[in-house]
This record gives sequence, structure tokens and C-alpha cells, in this order.
Amino acid sequence: MAQEPVRWGILSTADISLKLLAGARRTDAVEVVAVGSRDRAKAEAYAAKNGISRAYGSYEELLADPEVEAVYIATPNSLHHPNTMQALRAGKHVLAEKPYTRHPEEVTEAFDLADAAGLVLSEGFMWRRHPQVEILRSLLPELGTIHTIRSSFSWAMDEPYRRPLDVRLVPELDGSSLLDVGTYCVSGSRFVAGEEPDRVFGFSEIGPTGVDIRFTGLMHFPSGTLAEFSCGFRSDHRGLEPIGTKGSLLLTDPWQSSPATMIRDGVETALPVADPYQLELEDVSRAIRTGEPPIIGRADAIGQARALDALLRSSETGLPVDL
Repeated sequence: MAQEPVRWGILSTADISLKLLAGARRTDAVEVVAVGSRDRAKAEAYAAKNGISRAYGSYEELLADPEVEAVYIATPNSLHHPNTMQALRAGKHVLAEKPYTRHPEEVTEAFDLADAAGLVLSEGFMWRRHPQVEILRSLLPELGTIHTIRSSFSWAMDEPYRRPLDVRLVPELDGSSLLDVGTYCVSGSRFVAGEEPDRVFGFSEIGPTGVDIRFTGLMHFPSGTLAEFSCGFRSDHRGLEPIGTKGSLLLTDPWQSSPATMIRDGVETALPVADPYQLELEDVSRAIRTGEPPIIGRADAIGQARALDALLRSSETGLPVDL
């Protein structure tokens, strides 16, 4: 018998939630029943446009809805942790958009609360749910010992110096190219390495609003693997390339999978077509219904936060940081 769909609410009407909604429409495991915003008119317009039955003019109202089992948190970066704690205290399972935080102690606090309450909590790295990740995992042994990992994720923001109201450019909201697209490079490097970095170095270009609009990072892993990555708001580029003693391969768009292809020995191969947001929702919903852990859990979220925090501290001081 098919499991009953998990009833989801969306915290915030941010544009990123539209991608999640598109994924939700492709699966029977999910039913989006409510949306909450700090502006009731915005919530009502969003609900009407996207076929959501209930709209609330505050996050508190949405979290008080007994029909909502789980919430997707799409607020700005600095609010992910406080909103998650608020949702967990209200008895809701949580999928929090990445990055959960740059502060490892906040990850511990949130997962301690979730575990004590018997709730599912997961960080929203949708790329980790795509089939190409398992294909990559299966091919890594064929590359021999991985000695270098290269990755990038950049997109060209229109007139980046003239958009101070974009949340990705606001320091108080933890705006940052590293904390936006760079999080994927850090996540991908950690996945390929199969371990956590022990030393990092970061270099950033700071824009006029006070956040990095371009970031380059190096991560050293205990096995000796080196990962180098670049991210930013200046150009369009993405990829993940593990390089080993017996060869290399390149995932051309590991982060958004549009399209998902792999280049190996000069030959480009199409990988399975799948919506990573759909798979992310199905993963967390399965965890809610079965009690099995989601793909992204406590250990991964803590490792990610430690790496991000160390990279940011390095870029601020100009010195490498040991973890």
C-alpha cells in the first residue's frame, strides 16, 4: 500500500521555493498544503498562483496549523537556524535550505532538539539526491587515488554592485557568494574526498555591500587530497571534477542537473534525467514516514558548517585555518 503523502508547509515566498514546488507536483509522496509569509498579501497571492489551499500572514500561524507535518524553510541564510528551532519546537519536521548555518554549534543544537522530539531534520542540498551522485560514487574507484578535486559554481548577477537589497548581498542576512553557490563546491569536495578537511585557505573579493561576490578556496584532507574551488556572482560556470592516479571525470552540472552530463576520456555522456527537488522531498518524506534517516543528516551538516566557517575566517585573516 502506498504511504500517505506528507503534508508540507512552506516558510517564506522566496523564489527558491518555486523550484521545490515544481518538484512537489511530480510526486505523490508530498502534498503542499500551506504557505506562510510575514506579509499576508504576499502569502495569499503566492498561494493563489501556486494552488496552495492555505496562506498565513506569519510564520507562527503556519507552524500552529495542525495539518502541517513538515516545513520547508526558504528564508535568508541567517534565519535558517532560528526558524528551524521555531519549527521543531512546534513539532514540525524540517527541510532547511542550504546552507543551514556556518556555525557548527547551531547544527548540534538543532539536531539535539530534533532527535529529542523524534523529528526529521535535513539540510537542503538537493544535488546529493540526484542519480548522478551514485554514478559518481561507483566510478570513483576506477580513477585510482584521488589527489585533486576541482569544482566551480558561479552565475552572473545583473549589476551586482547595484543590488544592495538582494538578500545574497546583505551582510546581516549572511549574504555571500560562498554561502550561496560556494556551498555546493564545499559539499561536493567533501563528498568526493569521503572525509572532512583538516586545513583550508580562502580568498575573497568583497563587494561594496560588505559580502564576498567572488570566492576561491583550497581544502586539504587528511588523506592528502587537495580540493580547489571557485564561486561567485561574476560569470556562469559550474562543474565537479575528481582527478586520480588512473584518470578523471567531469560532471558538467552536478549542482542543478540541467542537463546532467559526464565527460570522461573526451566523451560526453548523458546521465539520468531527474528533478533533484522532487527527489529531495521524497527523501525527507520517506524518512518521516519510515523512520529511516535522510541522505543529509547531522554529521554531514556539522562537517559542512565547520568547513564554511573555517573558509570565511581564513578569507578574513588572510591565513590558513586548521580544523
